[in-house]
Amino acid sequence: MYNPLTHKTPYGAAYVGGAIDIKFPLDCGLQIKRVFIVLRQVFGEGGAADGGSLRFELPYRLTENGEDIFEGALSLLDYGIYKYRFEGEYGDGSLAFFGRGCDGCAVLGDWLPEWQLTVSKCDYKTPNWAKHGVIYQIFADRFCKASDIPFNKRGRLHIDWYERPDIAEEGTDYRADDFFGGNAEGIISKLDYIKSLGVSCIYLSPIFKSSSNHRYDTGDYLKIDELFGSEEDFCRLVAESAKKGIAVILDGVFNHTGADSVYFNREGSYPTLGAYQSAQSPYYDWYYFYEHPDKYHCWWGSTVVPTANKSAEGFRQLLLGRNGVIDKWSKSGIAGWRLDVVDELPVNFTTELCRKIKESGKDMLIVGEVWEDATVKIAYDEWRPYFMGEQLDSVMNYPFKEAVLAYTLDGDKNAFIAKASQVLEGYPKQSLDTLMNLIDSHDTVRALTYLSGVTPPERKLDRAEYRLNDTDYALAKKRLMFASALQYTLPGVPCLYYGDEAGVQGFEDPLNRGTYPWGREDRELIEHYKSLGRMRERYSEYFTGQTYFINDGEILIYRRISEAGVLTVYANATNHTVLRDCIGKDAASGEVIKDKLVVEPCTVRIILE
Repeated sequence: MYNPLTHKTPYGAAYVGGAIDIKFPLDCGLQIKRVFIVLRQVFGEGGAADGGSLRFELPYRLTENGEDIFEGALSLLDYGIYKYRFEGEYGDGSLAFFGRGCDGCAVLGDWLPEWQLTVSKCDYKTPNWAKHGVIYQIFADRFCKASDIPFNKRGRLHIDWYERPDIAEEGTDYRADDFFGGNAEGIISKLDYIKSLGVSCIYLSPIFKSSSNHRYDTGDYLKIDELFGSEEDFCRLVAESAKKGIAVILDGVFNHTGADSVYFNREGSYPTLGAYQSAQSPYYDWYYFYEHPDKYHCWWGSTVVPTANKSAEGFRQLLLGRNGVIDKWSKSGIAGWRLDVVDELPVNFTTELCRKIKESGKDMLIVGEVWEDATVKIAYDEWRPYFMGEQLDSVMNYPFKEAVLAYTLDGDKNAFIAKASQVLEGYPKQSLDTLMNLIDSHDTVRALTYLSGVTPPERKLDRAEYRLNDTDYALAKKRLMFASALQYTLPGVPCLYYGDEAGVQGFEDPLNRGTYPWGREDRELIEHYKSLGRMRERYSEYFTGQTYFINDGEILIYRRISEAGVLTVYANATNHTVLRDCIGKDAASGEVIKDKLVVEPCTVRIILE
């Protein structure tokens, strides 16, 4: 039966005016004489679409292997998101309906789910350099401190690097005002280690001047936070990384600023006349005041991050103008931006921001923070056209994260295939190849802790102090190795959250933002991640190929097929060993398999066939 990954060309999304070839196989026993594809546009220019359906006939081509093959080509002139199904016509004119089954393949029946067809405005390009290697996410304050920088912030500087992060006391707000002092010099000192993990790109959490340890409350977009280092230190980090073949992308927090900022200046920390201080401030129209000065719009009710008015001319000039934020930091040699809460930004502003980034440097990568399927993302009742060719290259791939972690824990391969197939079918191939594939981040529970399966203690203080016992750690570690092997072989680029490779634990933030445990690492885990990184380097061309799932009654099997060859992944989430016919070579160990492949429980084998 029809499977969009094998019976539709192009693979994944299409583009306006481009040919879309559809092959629809049917069991001969159904004796269907004609087949039609029926499409309806659900999102397009202006957002939601409520137009009528389009109906195209797929002519009969031939019969082979007990199937009647209907095949044809069509093209669409309007960009957007379409849903489609098939109709079969019997000899007497009555109809049969075919929709999407749970495995993505066609099923006969009424009122079945449809398939998605994404149609971009154009056949746009994404940076080729970003489709290989490994991304390493660094929470800047917590990775490495190579030298002491004078501490002049409100809050405290931890003396002991190995202390846990501070948490809010019960009934109080978390202030994020404890610091460890990780800095640019520290990252530079560890570039050889980072490179040994197969890393090709460092994604840095915010580094601009701020009053918090996470720096998502920007104080000054044009200055590096003094605790991270000087502007010269940052530029040297970018230059030294480039020498080792490592790109650097920055975290762009453009939906809101800090209340303690040169623009808002609620705390009076800056010599400027901030919007909080006076309605006569040049920054006043950068914000939304209900009652000046204390009632204003802010991000999810957090008064330390007032929402910026993206239509304010001064704010737009700061970000997009000549010698503005994008201009200034692009000239430092960075390779792109990760856009924080991009779905909070107005659509037209996102388009202008992305255009400016692309104009500012060759092959700039733009990654958006989107937690859902980004092709059909709706925010504030508005569809976000991220992959129409004018905005994002990539997003943080949370759907894959959820699928990988769930399969690792429950072994439901059909649920995994269903979730992954939706991404493969809906995303343009060029963006699929640059997806930031994570299994945790600064916003989620550490993967090791999550995969232990332990029930989190009820009190936050207890969660803060919690560490896995030896038995739970061993199980979680085995599962992390399993999950990371999937993460490193699925379409997109794996994003390794600093310290996962060393055995760092932690529940929700800030407990997931502990320091890297230099000298106390889990060496076996590090070697595992180095092995995966070497595999990504050695067989990089295989990981931009197409992906197909193979039917199997017990385990998850998928193939990455490219011009370089075929790489097959066997993932066994059962509690027993399985054997599969196989001729090939293990991509990690080099073992030659001549007959039977042994796949132990909670193990992934990656085979070059």
